[in-house]
This record gives sequence, structure tokens and C-alpha cells, in this order.
Amino acid sequence: MLEQIIADFQEHFWLYISIPFMSGLIGYITKVVAIQMMFAPLEFKGVRLFKLPIGWQGIVPRKAEKMATIAVDLMTSKLIKPEEIFARLDPERIAKEIEIPLMAAAEDITREVAQEQHPGLWEGMPEFARRKLINRVKTKSPEIVEQVMAEIQLNVTKYFDIKHMVVSNLLKDKRLLNNIFKKVGKQEFKFFSNIGFVFGFAIGLVQMACWVLTQGQYPWMLPLFGGLVGFLSDWIALQMMFRPLYPKKVMGYTWQGLFIKRQNEVAADYAALISKQLLTSRHLLEELFTGTHSERVIDLVNRHVRQEIDIEAGIVRPLVVYAIGGAKYQTLKSKVAERIMERLPDTMKSMESYAEDAMDIRNTLISRMQRLSPEEFEGMLRPAFKEDEWSLIIVGAALGALVGELQILFMLN
Repeated sequence: MLEQIIADFQEHFWLYISIPFMSGLIGYITKVVAIQMMFAPLEFKGVRLFKLPIGWQGIVPRKAEKMATIAVDLMTSKLIKPEEIFARLDPERIAKEIEIPLMAAAEDITREVAQEQHPGLWEGMPEFARRKLINRVKTKSPEIVEQVMAEIQLNVTKYFDIKHMVVSNLLKDKRLLNNIFKKVGKQEFKFFSNIGFVFGFAIGLVQMACWVLTQGQYPWMLPLFGGLVGFLSDWIALQMMFRPLYPKKVMGYTWQGLFIKRQNEVAADYAALISKQLLTSRHLLEELFTGTHSERVIDLVNRHVRQEIDIEAGIVRPLVVYAIGGAKYQTLKSKVAERIMERLPDTMKSMESYAEDAMDIRNTLISRMQRLSPEEFEGMLRPAFKEDEWSLIIVGAALGALVGELQILFMLN
């Protein structure tokens, strides 16, 4: 019997020796597919059968809202708070940074509003009255900005919603969330693919031995082993990326989850991407002036603009009110404030460089992320897609079994 097995092995040596290599290839392919399934497609691809979706959407883009919500909750509770960000900005410095473009915009706004609200009347007003109103808005605009920013700093959460800013921007561009995970996990994903081949090859050796000993009497072993390779290699590789959380010495070698082990390096990559593409001064200003609480900011600016027009109009005010009527005068003030608000986000772009330096979000995030406990750090990287890891493992097993079926055709022909 033994002699017969040896003779059969020698006769079909290259066929048998191909088994562990094929098994290793199965392990590698299932890992590559699993990684792709994490990120693609960005939108659901498939059909709905009796309202039941049959298809796939990348885990990260599908869980974008949940991931972003979890990340921002941890970010604001453990890393950096909106109050801290805005406290680093000097209202006077901001006003100075945007003074020139804002003054130019204020003159255009005043002329446009007056001509739009009262065609012909603006030209009919005395020159000194027009100049008085223009100069009022021009000279007081930086001061208004300073007052508005100072008031926002006193109650940041009333005017600024950081969760909405982060979540809305990530939902707007799901590629951004993909890029964050791909960037910080590039080494781990490479390991994930390569280790699939190693595990597959090892299991393939056992598969080869079983096939040789049974002399191919049980063809079902190939898809069984293929499914086993896909299942186990996916599961073990995913565990190795995050477990153990704390270093453990086994047989003289210290083991720790790959992501967790690289905490300092991953934190630097993560913070760089977040500060450069998400928590930017541009996004902060956009949220402030167009976000969920923007009406409060508009009301704040309106109040300050109206106060300045009323206070500084002086002897011109009765003339203006008489010429255009009290109700229209109130509308004029509202329109001036509204136009300032329309131009303010663009105008404030000139202070982005100062804001980036002053807020120093990148260095703050790096230092604080590096101090997170392993549990907290894992929570930033493995929040929502953890519950879908089993779907990746099952798909890996199914692919492995399918390749095993193809192996039967190869082995028996």
C-alpha cells in the first residue's frame, strides 16, 4: 500500500506539488478580494428582489456615517474640542488678516444693496450721504468680524457643530474616508494579502498529504480545504491586525496587533490626513457660515451691522429714512448684513494660513492619539466595519470553495 502511494506520488509529482501553491494562491486572492470589498464599490451595486437588496457596497462607504460619528465622538471627547480650536484664534488678528479684502467687499455690498433695493434713489442721494454709508460699513466691517468671533468663542457649541461638519464632509466625499483608512493601514493591508498566501500554503501541505494518502478517492476534499483556507486565513489575518491589544510574549517572540503596534506611526498618518483634508480652517469656516447653526451666526452679524448703521448714520439717517421710508430702511440694513454674510466666507479665505498655524490641529492630534490606550486607539480604526468582518470571512470561504471545485477539474483531467 505504501509502495503504491509512493509510486503514485512520483508519477504525479508536479500535480501533487501544485496543491499547496494553489492553496496559497487561494489564500492570497481571498485577501485581495476582502480588501477590495472593504472599500468598493462606493455606492450599492446589485438588484433589489422583493425589497431585499442583493449586491454589495464597500463596508467603509456603506458605514461612512456610523464610522464618522464614532470617530468624531472619540475625537471630541479624547483628542480635541471645538472650544479649544476656536480659543486659539485671536479675533483681532483675524480682523486684521481680512481687513483689506473685507473693506473692498463692504463697499461693493453697500452699493449693490442700495441700488437693488431702491433703483435710482442711490444716485439721487447726496454724495456725502452715500460716502457716509459706504465708509460706515467699510471701516466698521473688521471691527464687526472681531466682535462676532469674540462672541462665538464665548459659546462655540451654540454657533458651531463639529459633528455635522465631519460627518457631512465624509458623506459628501466617501473617497476621503476610503483614503484615510487606506493610507493609515497600507502596511497592514499588504501584510493581510501576503499572510494569506502563507496560511494557504501551510494548509495546502495538509491538503496535499490527504490527497496523496487517499489517492484522490474523495474529490470533495479540494473545495472543503479551499473553503477552509479562505475562512481560516481571513479570520486569523483580521485577528492579527488588532489582537492582542497589549504585547504578549509567546515562545520568546513578542506579539501585538499590527495596527496597535504601529500606534505612533499610524497616529501621525491619521492626524496628517484629518488636519489636511477634514479639520481645515476652510471647513471650519464653511460650517460656521453655512452649517446647522449658521442662522445664529447670520443673526449675530445682522445685529452688529444694524447697530453700526444706526449708530453711525448720525445726521444722515433722518435724510435716508425720509427718502426711502422707515420699513425700507430696515430692509436696507438687513440686505447689507445678508450680502456681507454671502461674501464673508470667501473673504475669510485670506486668513486660512494664519488659522492653520494658530489652531495647530495636526500636532495636537498626533500627540494625543499617541497617548490613547490600545482600546481607545482600536476604536478609532475598527469602529463600524467590525460587525461586517464575518461577511468578508464568509465570502473568502465561498471563493476558496469555488477555486477548490476548479482544482478538481485540474486534478482529475
